[in-house]
Amino acid sequence: MPKVHDWKFELEQYIRQSEPTKAEKIEAWKTAIGLQDVDGLKTSEYLLETAKEHIEGKIEIGVAQKRIQTYYEERTGREDVASDTKEADIVASRITELLGEQTFQFSPAEWQTIHKRLFEGVFDHAGMIRTYNITKKEWVLNGGTVFYASADSIKPTLAYDFDMEKQFSYTGLSAEAMVKHISKFTSGIWQIHPFCEGNTRATAVLIIKYVKTLGFRISNAPFADHSWYFRNALVRANYNNFPESVHATTEYLDLFFENLLLNKKHELKNRYLHIDYT
Repeated sequence: MPKVHDWKFELEQYIRQSEPTKAEKIEAWKTAIGLQDVDGLKTSEYLLETAKEHIEGKIEIGVAQKRIQTYYEERTGREDVASDTKEADIVASRITELLGEQTFQFSPAEWQTIHKRLFEGVFDHAGMIRTYNITKKEWVLNGGTVFYASADSIKPTLAYDFDMEKQFSYTGLSAEAMVKHISKFTSGIWQIHPFCEGNTRATAVLIIKYVKTLGFRISNAPFADHSWYFRNALVRANYNNFPESVHATTEYLDLFFENLLLNKKHELKNRYLHIDYT
């Protein structure tokens, strides 16, 4: 006689993910809103009120996103609605949703998916690998630029970096050494800059979700308060100008990640990263 399975028991093994806790929602929203600063964007009061309702459990994240989308659809063409604020609100709500999900696959494809989910409807090229070369003038470099990966090398370079990270063993490393390695990996994949826009925000979400799979608990304060520092630290980690005695260094990024992952209290000031700072 075939064995009779208890279908109720088996189904109960698959626990459907529910909304995060109140504390987790606060962490996610703070991080999501703070990350808009990497591109000089500011969220609206309407987003803040919507976030409060989500945190209090009055609405789910999907409803919050629909409210924000509808809010801007109803104001299309109005002069009092800044496009930058619209982008910040929409992307912040999507970051919050992504950070609340306990799902992750460490791969370049996951990074593309994250970018698409963050910027679909915001950028025409959401989730698409760029097909042209780019430069960006940086305040921290006095208008200089990082040399980003060429368009035709993006995919093989991404594959190589992710494969190397998969093979890397954290066994036996101190917490500080782990953080330094994560810092180096982050600066490496950011330098590839696979997307036309939104690279830093997509990188931040990818790394936050990745380090959680490694068992780190994230402090929201660095991204909530110092996301522009995070971007400037990535720039300094990938810029050399030997005649001017400027060398690529992850020292600033290390400080950021030590605050993020080890709850240290390093002072993170953007002026310290400027190439003319003494």
